[in-house]
Parts: sequence; C-alpha cells; structure tokens
Amino acid sequence: MVVIAPALPSLFDLGGTAVFALSGALLAARLQQTFVTVAFFALLTGVGGGSLRDVLIGVPAFWLHDPWVAPVILTVSLIVWFTPRKWWEGMLLEWADALGLAAFSTLGTAKALALGVAPLPAVVLGIITGCAGGIVRDMIAGQPSILMRRELYITAAALSAALCALLLTVGVVRAPALAIATLAGFALRGAAMQWQIELPTYSREK
Repeated sequence: MVVIAPALPSLFDLGGTAVFALSGALLAARLQQTFVTVAFFALLTGVGGGSLRDVLIGVPAFWLHDPWVAPVILTVSLIVWFTPRKWWEGMLLEWADALGLAAFSTLGTAKALALGVAPLPAVVLGIITGCAGGIVRDMIAGQPSILMRRELYITAAALSAALCALLLTVGVVRAPALAIATLAGFALRGAAMQWQIELPTYSREK
C-alpha cells in the first residue's frame, strides 16, 4: 500500500526547494557550465535531500507528485542563466545554501513526524534532508565538501531539525514552528560564516 504524505505548507516546501536549487544553479554557473548542467545541478540540489528522505521513509519522492516543483527549479535555472554574473558574486551561493539547509532540515523533520516517525529519527531524517543535496552537488562538481571543513554546517541543520521536532511535539502551530526552526538554523549557519565559528577537531595523539 502506498502511503501519501500529509500536506505540508506549500510555500515553505517550494521556497526551500527554490533556494537550494539556486545554490546548485549558481555553482554550475560559477564553473561556466552549459544551461543543461545548470538546470541539472539545480534539480539535483533542490530535490536530492528530500528524495533520499522519502526513500528512507518509504513514500514516493515528494517532487514526483507536486506539479510546482519542476517549474520552480526550471525558473530558478533560467533566472541564473539570463542574469549578469556580477549579480551572483560574493557570498550569495553560501547564503543561499545556508537558507536551503535550514529550510530543508526543518521540512524534512516535519514530514517525518507527519508520517508517524518518532521524534529522534525524524530529526536525523531532517538533517539528511538538509545536507544530502549539497553534499552530492559538491561531489559531482569536484568541490571540497563542507563536511570536510570545521565550519558549523551539520550543527545548523541539527538545530533546525531538533527545534522543529520540539515545537511540533509540544503542540506549536505548524507554520510558526517551521518558520522559527528555519530562522534558528539559518542564523547559526550565518553566524558561523560571518565570524568563522568552528567546531574543535580531534587532536588526541597516539
């Protein structure tokens, strides 16, 4: 029997997809790739984490039954392709990735909870949702993965996911809960980028 996921706020879902798709398209544009590659990177980054989450939960990938996801990703790709390169210089890619990370970690947790997953596994699924698309994007592009740096990245995803699970579990209304959790993770990731906040590395000698 196929389980259909309860509806989540479409603006949050499409917004998170668009922002993560933007980060993928921008990376391909910076690498001076063709439009096909720009669109592919936007698709891969926009739906990669959510698709992996849905596979683990055992439901159809969210974008296969949503008529808006593909047009949103294509629109983002076209915007990046037809706009001047100088518009996208600086830290925009990193900020777009930070917002997508927080939004998708929140949405992934909320969907898992809505499908009856226990809170702690739901948080793990939220983290996977937020991180997987960006990790695969960087691997295919031959870029150093954020996982290999000490910056707060997965930590920010974990904050969004855990806060979302907590707020929804105690009965906070869904839309404010998602907004608060997303803003918290985005703020932590932004602070880490702005002030180079890092986790300590393993340094114990043999």
